[in-house]
Amino acid sequence: MTIPPATICVVANPKSGRNSRDRAAIEAAMAVFGAAAELRRWHKGDDLEAFVNRAVADGFTTIVAAGGDGTVMGVAHALVGTDISLGVLPLGTFNYFARGLGLPQEPAEAARAILRGHHRKIAVGSVNGQVFLNNASVGLYPSILQEREDIYARWGRSRLMAHWSVLRTLVRFQRPMHMRLTADGVTRDLVTPLIFVARSAYQLRRFGLEGEQAISDDRFAVFILHDGTRWQLLRLTLRLAMGRLRAGRDIDLLTAASLEVQTQRPRPRVAFDGEKTRMPVPLAFRIQPDALTIIVPDPADRVEA
Repeated sequence: MTIPPATICVVANPKSGRNSRDRAAIEAAMAVFGAAAELRRWHKGDDLEAFVNRAVADGFTTIVAAGGDGTVMGVAHALVGTDISLGVLPLGTFNYFARGLGLPQEPAEAARAILRGHHRKIAVGSVNGQVFLNNASVGLYPSILQEREDIYARWGRSRLMAHWSVLRTLVRFQRPMHMRLTADGVTRDLVTPLIFVARSAYQLRRFGLEGEQAISDDRFAVFILHDGTRWQLLRLTLRLAMGRLRAGRDIDLLTAASLEVQTQRPRPRVAFDGEKTRMPVPLAFRIQPDALTIIVPDPADRVEA
């Protein structure tokens, strides 16, 4: 056993445990971690960073984020720049970060993989100081997340409802945004519905997109969606779903170690790892090398997602 259970504090998303599936998942994981590990639930309205910092102050050196990509990102934001390790118990809809690590999606198996895992330092991306692990974007995608949140509140969380939120947003789409993008010192003016800044090689593979080498080189893969009517955007979305979206024809791709985005709106809505908020411009995207210690599964425990 590589990670001692007594060092583990499991930080659970407040939504986890509301339904029997998540409750059973957390119970299964805690049974594997054993009585020496501790489960703490943060609640809606709590400052997650402060909540994690309290667990660290109490002596825990491994914080396991139990939830989806948003919860993992929030815990990672609190741990960046420290020697405290981040483990992931995937309980979300997509779990891109956990899948990228090769973690099992079943809770008991994921817990065993964490106990037998190894420490690794990784680079993370940030926008205006906010850490993200998978992606951040400005334009159309934050609107999709808002629509998804509304649909989830009415119909429940599922992949089907997530895809439906995309279609509803595209049908209601009005106009693209005027943006000024500066990538590694080179500036260009754009009219585009979306700038999507990627840091997840797994997510790029999942959708058949180029740019994996940029991730390996600790750079951003930046996708700029071509302007078009709502029906043209719908066609591009279908191509993305089928893994047929191509740089040059449908999108522009560039790579950068630093990026700034200026919009006409002083506080555009920004999405990051499934969360969203308004941020003041310019939006400054930076790579923070070796900033986060994570637990990766032993090769014997890795699964191909």
